[in-house]
Amino acid sequence: MANFIGLATFTDQGMRTVKDTVKRADAARELATRFGVQVKDISWTLGKYDLVLQCEAKDEASMVAYTLAITSAGNVRVQTLRALSRDEMAKVIEKMP
Repeated sequence: MANFIGLATFTDQGMRTVKDTVKRADAARELATRFGVQVKDISWTLGKYDLVLQCEAKDEASMVAYTLAITSAGNVRVQTLRALSRDEMAKVIEKMP
């Protein structure tokens, strides 16, 4: 499984309906399973991003499809980052000359 971090910001629509954000997060967590994605954690944050998601997916295509599905509702914009575990990073370093 590949690890991903999602950095999300509310759209204008998302802010107008911010009282539903917890319900939307629950729905997004449930939706993830349809794409082979497991949402490990969702945190609401202060600063540049409104939410941080920690996810595992079977592959990048699954994560992209999931991200497109949740952003198409119009409440958030998400920047998705591939995150490497310690063991994955160690394998990368082993390949270096």
